[in-house]
Amino acid sequence: MMDSDSQTRLAENWRAVQQDVQAAVTAANRPDDSVTIIGVTKYVDAETTLALVNAGCRVLGENRPQVLWKKNEEVAFPDDVQWHLIGHLQRNKLRRSLPFRPMIHSVDSPRLLTAIVEEAAAQQIPTKVLLEVNISGEEAKTGLKPQELRPMIESHLGSSESGEVEIVGLMAMAGWGTDADAARQQFAATRQLRDELQQQTGVALPELSMGMSGDFAAAIAEGATMVRIGSRLFEGFLPTP
Repeated sequence: MMDSDSQTRLAENWRAVQQDVQAAVTAANRPDDSVTIIGVTKYVDAETTLALVNAGCRVLGENRPQVLWKKNEEVAFPDDVQWHLIGHLQRNKLRRSLPFRPMIHSVDSPRLLTAIVEEAAAQQIPTKVLLEVNISGEEAKTGLKPQELRPMIESHLGSSESGEVEIVGLMAMAGWGTDADAARQQFAATRQLRDELQQQTGVALPELSMGMSGDFAAAIAEGATMVRIGSRLFEGFLPTP
């Protein structure tokens, strides 16, 4: 069990992140409840993840499905914890992942979307997904090209098996080593792309998952509805780079 000093430190980190996100929301003249903080727990073990939940963070993000499975085997998380899968997802990990009812942020190919549709239908589990867009255009990064998004959405709409799966928005990351101004431009481009897709397809895409510990303020200024924050939450718990 985590000692009281560590639990206090984690709670302080959580409050500081909440305050900074709220300040960014206020600066952007947006409603107080317009941004969800996803606590990215890929850095820490199950015990520390549960301690973050006990500090008040009920929305958790994991990069690797097998880590999500393992943590849930090791500790009992409250029923109201909401899981998000935010890393590259292999199709063979879907069967064990969907029972945790995660929102899947990283749909980066038609094959993966089809596999999610098939598995969600087989298990009768409603599943929300985001399409991951490679907005920076870097070859080393995962994600769909902007021009690939509309055909995927329209194909999904036309599928007779798509009932359990809802595309609810886009996920994007700023390019590696991007400065604040360039990151904000990429977040703005993601928002504009989302707006165009809504007009073109008639599909509501309310969610924009963009922004991490180092650039969430710029993402919020450009319309992010979810920010993925990890290292800021675990200051004092992780090795210093």
